[in-house]
Amino acid sequence: MKQIKNLLLVALFFVSATVLAQTQISGTVVDEIGEPLPSASVVEKATTNGTSTNFDGQFKLNAKSTSGTLVITFVGYKDKEVKFNGSGNLGTIKLQPSDNVLEEVVIKGLIDVAKDRETPVASSTIKAAEIQEKLGSQEFPEILNTTPSVYATKSGGGFGDARINIRGFSQENIAVLINGVPVNDMENGRVFWSNWAGLSDVTTAMQVQRGLGSSKLAISSVGGTINIITKTTDKKQGGSVLASYGNDNYLKTLATYSTGKNENGFAASFLFSRTAGDGYVNSTEFEGYNYFVGLGWEINDAHDLQFMLTGAPQTHNQRTGSFFNRAELGDYVKYGTRYNYNGGFINGEEYNLTKNFYHKPVTSLNWNWDINENSSLSTSAYVSFGRGGGTGDIGRIGGFRFASDRSLRDQNGVFLYDQLISSNSGQGGTFNNGVTTNNSVDPSTGLYIVNDDELRSTDIPAGLQRRNGIIRRASVNSHNWYGLLSNFNTKLSDELTLDFGIDIRSYLGIHYRRIDDLLGADGYRDNDDINNPLNVLTTEYSSDLSSLWNVFKSTDDEEKINYHNDGKVRWFGGFAQLEYKNDDISAFVQGSLSNQGFQRIDYFNYLDTDPAQKTDWQNIWGGNIKGGLNWNINEEHNVFVNGGYYSKQPFFDAVFLNFRNDVNPNPRNEKVIGVEAGYGFKTERFSLNANFYRTQWKDRFISISSTFDVNNTPNDSSDDEVGSTDLQGVEQVHMGVELDATYKITEDVTLFSMVSVGDWEYGGTVSGTAFDNNQVAIGTNTLYLDGVKVGDAAQTTGRLGVEIRPWKGFKVDYSQRFVDRLYARINTEDFDRPDNDGSLELPGYALSDLGVSYKWNLNEERNEALSFRLNINNLFDEEYIAESATNIFAQPGDETYRGVNTRNKVFFGFGTTWNFSVRYSF
Repeated sequence: MKQIKNLLLVALFFVSATVLAQTQISGTVVDEIGEPLPSASVVEKATTNGTSTNFDGQFKLNAKSTSGTLVITFVGYKDKEVKFNGSGNLGTIKLQPSDNVLEEVVIKGLIDVAKDRETPVASSTIKAAEIQEKLGSQEFPEILNTTPSVYATKSGGGFGDARINIRGFSQENIAVLINGVPVNDMENGRVFWSNWAGLSDVTTAMQVQRGLGSSKLAISSVGGTINIITKTTDKKQGGSVLASYGNDNYLKTLATYSTGKNENGFAASFLFSRTAGDGYVNSTEFEGYNYFVGLGWEINDAHDLQFMLTGAPQTHNQRTGSFFNRAELGDYVKYGTRYNYNGGFINGEEYNLTKNFYHKPVTSLNWNWDINENSSLSTSAYVSFGRGGGTGDIGRIGGFRFASDRSLRDQNGVFLYDQLISSNSGQGGTFNNGVTTNNSVDPSTGLYIVNDDELRSTDIPAGLQRRNGIIRRASVNSHNWYGLLSNFNTKLSDELTLDFGIDIRSYLGIHYRRIDDLLGADGYRDNDDINNPLNVLTTEYSSDLSSLWNVFKSTDDEEKINYHNDGKVRWFGGFAQLEYKNDDISAFVQGSLSNQGFQRIDYFNYLDTDPAQKTDWQNIWGGNIKGGLNWNINEEHNVFVNGGYYSKQPFFDAVFLNFRNDVNPNPRNEKVIGVEAGYGFKTERFSLNANFYRTQWKDRFISISSTFDVNNTPNDSSDDEVGSTDLQGVEQVHMGVELDATYKITEDVTLFSMVSVGDWEYGGTVSGTAFDNNQVAIGTNTLYLDGVKVGDAAQTTGRLGVEIRPWKGFKVDYSQRFVDRLYARINTEDFDRPDNDGSLELPGYALSDLGVSYKWNLNEERNEALSFRLNINNLFDEEYIAESATNIFAQPGDETYRGVNTRNKVFFGFGTTWNFSVRYSF
């Protein structure tokens, strides 16, 4: 009995010692303006013992010792060490923006993220928590609408069809970087957000830098730069599961898990999600997946490897397509703003002739080498195989094109696909105009063949029909992309830092069309391949999601129609930056030089035996030089200036003209000159940023065609000839001011505001000689552009928002956005007379968004929580025109909608949409 008592006393001693040794520490982590930082990492130094802050930035941690140091880290902020001695509350811990931004989760040295009160550029940063909460079912670029001089729309309204405009410049002239790697299409500069449909799931932070930006690379940042920083291998163990449901059967499910770093320095992170729905716009069903694999290995204190694989196969129906298959404003007035010009039914099932399908996995291997205390080398090797394209119509029926003829639709504007199938298959189809069309058996094949609508009577053997049907074709735009990006960083002194590196890229664009759906026909006769004239093809190739997963399958054996060409682009660039920084002054000067080579191979317009089938490489030099200075006058005030000059290589279609291997004899570089000045004011509760900018864009490539009466016979058009002109000297000047402010009224109430006013215009009158196909001068083309407003974006935007935290874990946010001076997209070639009407201004509008969040902490020590979020966008169901592809002014007697001619081809924005999500984190 005595032995048992002794054992109990010993056990009680150890239990008591263990309890006494537990030191419980708590506190609240906030950002530089006092905003809570959820999911900040709190780790006991020299141990693996740690936790994360909750929704309100609060944490509790049982330390392994009675005294020591906590290390607090958060993406985009400096690490902070806080000492503790015994249990207790450490109070509010404020983090400052990081000098080495995002070091924990991204490639060191390759990402040029602007730092507040240090980098002299105008920028706005959206954190991961805000993206997760507020994006909801919106398109990824739309979350930037809260920042100055940004205009993002859903465009056609299909899943991933969004576009973005910064300071009046379209996506082609905005550099998009993912982890420091440029992703703009190397042929045309475009970014198709549907190719990155799952990017929001893996984004750690997104920063928009307006103007020339701080990137060291020679990239197309005429309007701005969008830096997207993805997660890599999370060094903390845990994960989450999410389910989100919204209007029109929107459903998203997501799961993510990270193993945490083990004793050997290995860690792995995984994410998988699925998103599907019917789409707000009629006939825009969609389905997409997203996957992410991150593997990390800290080899030792000097070397770190990160492997990343991410991709998002998706398919979605559209209401866009070519210019011709877009609805007019009058169609929306008649059928409603959800109307889809391309929508219809086959045997009662929804069908759409325009559909996007794509899968673009990206793989990268990143190596960080800390050479010594002063120098480091960061290198990223990456590869991307993009496979997919978009569908549309090809052919004609009854002399009409599907895209432009309303008689092929019923009284509700719905396309008559069942009738088309009947006609294509020889059963006869009667359309809305009362005309019955009926394909006949092809005498040479015994099949129902749809003939190339461009065939002339002299091309067709006896007995064949012309323009006898319409099928769905797919325009394939695949690519193979390889790249290497490396940056060496060294501290020359306490104030001076030098960076230099290389940017190497190789790109192959694969372009052709194929048969997607014969719509009742047995085959299609193509006459566009000079090597296979009047070629009959019968194979249909699926554009369904199941066909997208394998990006390595060969496309060589696919039957091709209409066109087939490859575009090759190779890029070699070098860059350097010298940066000076002390307590008050930071400045940089940087320059880059790049050589961009272009080659075109055309398999359809040239015989296989013709050496002209492949062009020589066309090599063009370009580069930039820019610099800036920031002065922190005191802890509250700072000012900055920057300026730069870009010599930007032309796009692929400006090097090779007329969609052939015709080499432009004068493929000049575009010139961009930008200057900017800014002021910042910041206190604990209030912050204000003000910027002024001017960007001049010169020597734009514009080629126009027009008809000339070369023999001066106005009553005889038989001798008229078409002449093409490469107009030189076209320029745009974009000026404006930007303001944004944040005011923390109390610890629980914060106000946000933003306003930007731009003045974006074309300058001057330009003329050029028109040449016929034999390069003989036949006339002159002149464009009268002086003072014409740049279209396709709102030149005035504003925002007022409030965020309220009425009690722990609960948050309500409301935002109202204002849009004015929104001009239609213009085609400069339409301004060929001095008395033109200028740019069409669309009605302004205001949209309200409401969000409600609640986080329920289930177990703070294990970081288990349930998070709930409700988003309602366009709360008051405002009806508005988001963009117009035409510039048609109303004349007396014309039908109008709010003063706009109803013949304009427009897209309406979405009415009220909503989504509700639940996330379990562990």
